[in-house]
Amino acid sequence: MTQRARIDTDGPEPGGPAIDAGAELDPVHPRKPPKSALAPRAEGLTTAEVAERVARGEVNDVPVRSSRSTVDIVRANVFTRFNAIIGVLWVIMLFVAPFQDSLFGYVIIANTGIGIIQELRAKKTLDSLALIGEARPTVRRDGTATEISTSEIVLGDLVELGPGDKVVVDGDMAEADNLEIDESLLTGEADPVIKHPGDPVMSGAFVVAGGGAFTATKVGREAYAAQLAEEASRFTLVHSELRSGISTILKYVTWMMIPTAIGLVISQLVVKDNNFKDSVARTVGGIVPMIPEGLVLLTSVAFAIGVIRLGRKQCLVQELPAIEGLARVDVVCLDKTGTLTEGGMDVTELRPLGGADESYVRKVLGALGESDPRPNASLKAIIDSYPDSEDWRCTESLPFSSARKYSGASFSEGNGESSTWLLGAPDVLLPQDDAALAEIEQLNEQGLRVLLLTRAAGELYAPSVAAGALPTALVVLEQRLRPDAADTLRYFDEQKVNAKVISGDNAVSVGAVAGKLGLPGAQNTVDARRLPAEQAPMGESLDAHSVFGRVTPQQKRDMVGALQSRGHTVAMTGDGVNDVLALKDADIGVSMGSGSEATKAVAQIVLLNNSFATLPSVVAEGRRVIGNITRVATLFLTKTVYSVLLAVLVVCSQVEYPFLPRHLTLLSTLTIGVPAFFLALAPNKERAKPEFVRRVMRYAIPAGVIAAATTFATYLLARSYYSGPGSLDAETSAATLTLFLVSMWVLAIIARPYTWWRVCLVAAMGACFLIVLMVPSLQDFFALKLVGAVLPWTAVGIAAAGAVLLEVSWRAVTRKYGA
Repeated sequence: MTQRARIDTDGPEPGGPAIDAGAELDPVHPRKPPKSALAPRAEGLTTAEVAERVARGEVNDVPVRSSRSTVDIVRANVFTRFNAIIGVLWVIMLFVAPFQDSLFGYVIIANTGIGIIQELRAKKTLDSLALIGEARPTVRRDGTATEISTSEIVLGDLVELGPGDKVVVDGDMAEADNLEIDESLLTGEADPVIKHPGDPVMSGAFVVAGGGAFTATKVGREAYAAQLAEEASRFTLVHSELRSGISTILKYVTWMMIPTAIGLVISQLVVKDNNFKDSVARTVGGIVPMIPEGLVLLTSVAFAIGVIRLGRKQCLVQELPAIEGLARVDVVCLDKTGTLTEGGMDVTELRPLGGADESYVRKVLGALGESDPRPNASLKAIIDSYPDSEDWRCTESLPFSSARKYSGASFSEGNGESSTWLLGAPDVLLPQDDAALAEIEQLNEQGLRVLLLTRAAGELYAPSVAAGALPTALVVLEQRLRPDAADTLRYFDEQKVNAKVISGDNAVSVGAVAGKLGLPGAQNTVDARRLPAEQAPMGESLDAHSVFGRVTPQQKRDMVGALQSRGHTVAMTGDGVNDVLALKDADIGVSMGSGSEATKAVAQIVLLNNSFATLPSVVAEGRRVIGNITRVATLFLTKTVYSVLLAVLVVCSQVEYPFLPRHLTLLSTLTIGVPAFFLALAPNKERAKPEFVRRVMRYAIPAGVIAAATTFATYLLARSYYSGPGSLDAETSAATLTLFLVSMWVLAIIARPYTWWRVCLVAAMGACFLIVLMVPSLQDFFALKLVGAVLPWTAVGIAAAGAVLLEVSWRAVTRKYGA
């Protein structure tokens, strides 16, 4: 045989059993395909025909999964509810107040610009990585197979399929060679379906075993999967606990803000008989700080910078919440092959059994290698070691599937004899009491992969083909461990993330590999064939053990569900078609860049550099984003709480609002805006916790109440102490001092645990405020001038009492609910 998968179309059994089109396939004992499956090879479209279809617009023009468009990014950052409110107030202030009282508007413009720039940078990173990771189907044109972009497929193209390939457009089968298609992602049906020429295939399905080609009948938005997923598959920010939590907070803020703002307007403009422009300025000064405008910005920026950072490490984030989701993971399920080990293998030994002739066995292995047009890693190693024999001819073949655990082929040997051979898992092909299993066990304990070559007595597609087969040889393969796997597993252990190795390989071999990498619990390997089928007892076994072998694709899916039923957040990594179902059901699916098209299609994260060591970076990035946004959200909402309460107290007391917009712009910048930006981007290794809104509000509400109470107390004392012209400015300065000091203490608590740069950050903000108080020109610009010594020191004393209350309340909340 000089060409791979050369099939003898004049082979035996012309009257083999027919199979109904679309019939479900028994994953362990498939039925023999009809002779029609072995039709002559089609040539595909010609170059001229492709050009005609392109001119008619019959092209697969569905947008690839990508980031948002530039217009969407600008719209999302500019046209927000709070930007509209602040914009109106800013325009008013431009007409009625000095420039410094409209500074808050320029801050919003700067924030919006930063948000747009960072998201555009993230978009550029994502789009460039998406091109690298994009599926490139093989089409046959002018009789030649060529890889093209999915968007270049035209109506009538002949698209080739092999194991792991995703069906990218709808079509009708033109060729089928033992082709098994999994349509579970579309129909929910778990069992693969055997396909024959003439059968329809739908986009979104993927190939489990075998090969073939189909003619595209629907492309672009007419394709089935495109109709379902065109919008859903795009890059989005919405399906996220963090984003939904912030949306909930903003909804509550709006409800509080509207009645409070109305009361403040009436109080300052109607009841108080003050200068109109000054009343307007103080009213706006009371409304603006109620809006946590920077919170949404910082969340978007933190996510965007996370995408950029991960992009530099060749990590494609296909769905933004995956960064957040992986930070919440407490169990990561790892497929051994391609994750802990590299894809390639080497044949280290061939052990003939029962006195078999080694030279004859080598011929058999060479012929088996050539019988599969899409060999897996094990068969590729055999092909590299054992060349094909020219005089052997393949009459029929059975491709490998994860459910069967073996492949096979029938041959005409060139001397007039015929034979049928199976190659696969020894513990599947041999009876449990076979003496050869003890020898195989010793090899497995060394972490070696062992395949058994048997000569079958019956027909290849007979349900009992493995029964009575004659063991002929053991093929020993060495798997190449990833050099970074041990460090990655150690990282997960340190971060209290449980790693579970689930593999279709022999359990002892999987345990040996895991043991070499230092995985805790590797010595207690479980054979998945002995796992209970019920979810509850399966979940108990999964919690008690770390390494599982002989796991079927359906079991991988069941194991993910069992772990989730016990309250775990599960990440699943994989690269093979047998991992697709589990990847889809896991909370976070992670695929290798070299993995099958099907795995990359369902995964939220694709490691384009095929490096398992990138995973800790993704976890760390997610923890940084969530942990830091929780921190800064507390800062922003503390300001919202004290602003609302101050407005309520002002309305009830019928006094002037103590602050102008310039005062709160200064305070917000020094105690929230600048520090929050740095804190949001700082490293954070704490695992993300649920109930984002409750955790933030537990701290923000008492902190805001204390800040409002101490500030208003200082303000009332100042009103009774100062009198005459300029008294309102002195009262405002004293209240501003108290509010700044209390807000600084909130910042000091949020910045813990202290590092040198966090101490410097807090100190720098305090120094900036001190400079404003000491420099005359800045005193005039911000209308801040402390008068006398009694009231300023009283303000400091009240702020110190507030700091003590903050510490007490903070520790009480932490003690009751945890950090």
